[in-house]
Amino acid sequence: MGLSSIAYGAYERRLARRLDPARTPHHVGAIVDGNRRWAKDAGHDLESGYKAGAAKVDEFLEWCHELGVHIVTLWVLSTDNLQRPEAEVRSILAAVEDLVDRLATDGRWTIALMGSLDLLPADSRDRLKRAADATIPLLTDTVPTDSPPDESPTGGRMRVNVCVGYGGRQELTDAMRSLLLEQASRGRSLEEVARTLEVDDIAEHLYTKGQPDPDLVIRTSGEQRLSGFLLWQSVHSEFYFSDVLWPAFRRVDLLRAVRSYAARERRFGT
Repeated sequence: MGLSSIAYGAYERRLARRLDPARTPHHVGAIVDGNRRWAKDAGHDLESGYKAGAAKVDEFLEWCHELGVHIVTLWVLSTDNLQRPEAEVRSILAAVEDLVDRLATDGRWTIALMGSLDLLPADSRDRLKRAADATIPLLTDTVPTDSPPDESPTGGRMRVNVCVGYGGRQELTDAMRSLLLEQASRGRSLEEVARTLEVDDIAEHLYTKGQPDPDLVIRTSGEQRLSGFLLWQSVHSEFYFSDVLWPAFRRVDLLRAVRSYAARERRFGT
């Protein structure tokens, strides 16, 4: 082991010791960006980049679990990504399918899929649903939003939301469609719905229904934008942008993000 590795390990341990567990984010969102650039820089093909990115998710969840995070929401495939060449989309989906299978088999996480799954090829959609559905009995279907930050609402089992075929505008469109159809089934007119509509009515139809909003959203690869990730839910989130490409993301990078989060005074829009 070289001196740099020893110094890095010591720094990481010191950083971890200095984190206040009481200020750990309850719900972490991650935009796992930079897989293609990582593959290009490393001289690998795109498929290798997506596989490396999927493998990093396993590590990331381990680190979050060690920190006491209760919910992790990962954006692994956007609706825009589905417009890429078919071969590339297949490579992404293959990596995501293998990932969800691994996470479901692990037995420690409860997996929820979020997105317009009907946009995916039928075989991919069915495989993802089978894996995620197998984890549902492990935990309640919803996560209380009023759970104390030091008390896991999931009995110690972390919930992992995997955003596949996800777009923020699409989520809001789906939420409004669901709300209107529900109200119509009750015999209510559009005028009645418009007159009584509240913010919470829309929240009840989001993909994250029943879950607390993310406290911290991390984006890798140096891009400093959300690109539509959890548009509604992230209104009061803290953001952390890392220059590191996702497959190269390290535990120390997560610790730095959590340290930055813990040092902020959350104003919730005020």
